[in-house]
Amino acid sequence: MTFPVIDMEATGRNILRLRKACGLSVRDIQQFFGFEAPRVIYMWQHGQCLPSVDNLYALSVLLGVPMNEILVPANQNDSERQAAA
Repeated sequence: MTFPVIDMEATGRNILRLRKACGLSVRDIQQFFGFEAPRVIYMWQHGQCLPSVDNLYALSVLLGVPMNEILVPANQNDSERQAAA
């Protein structure tokens, strides 16, 4: 068994895809979280950082998916990523 690692860029693309699928804007998410600026949301979407655990949980509730459907494992191959999407 290998140590599990999150693919930050693929997870960011997944956050973007899920946000759009829900019809939410970055501004909608910014307001939901009460952030003063949308920068952190763009950083999530570009894979520059990941949401904290509590923000990941809140994001999963907002997007209507379990947390594990937001995160993309680094060792997951392309066909598995497409099947998960």
